[in-house]
Amino acid sequence: MCWSATADLAAGVGIAAVGVACVARVRRSRDLPLAALPLVLGAHQIVESAVWDSGGGTGPATVAWAVIALPLLAVWVPAGAMCAAPPHALRRLTVPLAVGVATAAALAYALVTCPVRAEVRGHTLGYVVHLNDPELLVAGYLLATVGSLLLSGDRGLVLLGVLMGAGALICWVLWELEFVSTWCAFAAVCSVALLVWVRRHPVGPSAGR
Repeated sequence: MCWSATADLAAGVGIAAVGVACVARVRRSRDLPLAALPLVLGAHQIVESAVWDSGGGTGPATVAWAVIALPLLAVWVPAGAMCAAPPHALRRLTVPLAVGVATAAALAYALVTCPVRAEVRGHTLGYVVHLNDPELLVAGYLLATVGSLLLSGDRGLVLLGVLMGAGALICWVLWELEFVSTWCAFAAVCSVALLVWVRRHPVGPSAGR
């Protein structure tokens, strides 16, 4: 995914197409936020292709990439999981949502106060963000995104959470300095699983909730 501008652009267009299919097939309105996630991730990969073309740096494409990757996803994923989750899981999902909101606030503050910089490192991109307590923020970010899916009480979303959690571990081990970039690309690919998840929900009287 992250090896070049062309690869990011091709991946972004493909994942965005999956997102269009997901949204078109939504049968319950409460599934829409998660169904639209591949659209966000596809756009994110396309933005990263612009970061490649600009040679990195601190330009608008870099800022847009960081806003989507950091504060936006930290709130979008747990909020979407809470919308789609069965009633019995709602109480426990308040924890990752609250953590996501707090984490997003800290990440947004960091992006406002210190410029984010993209660096081309061979065939990957690294993003330099000045964070206070980075380990705590990474833990909060993963609890909000991966944790909300694992706690959702929906088998399809739990599987997606397992895939994204495994991807996070692999990306961290292989590309520690480029972790955010490679994990977001992996998450974009995993979002194909959302198409299967959307399609398996039957149409019924409760489809609107």
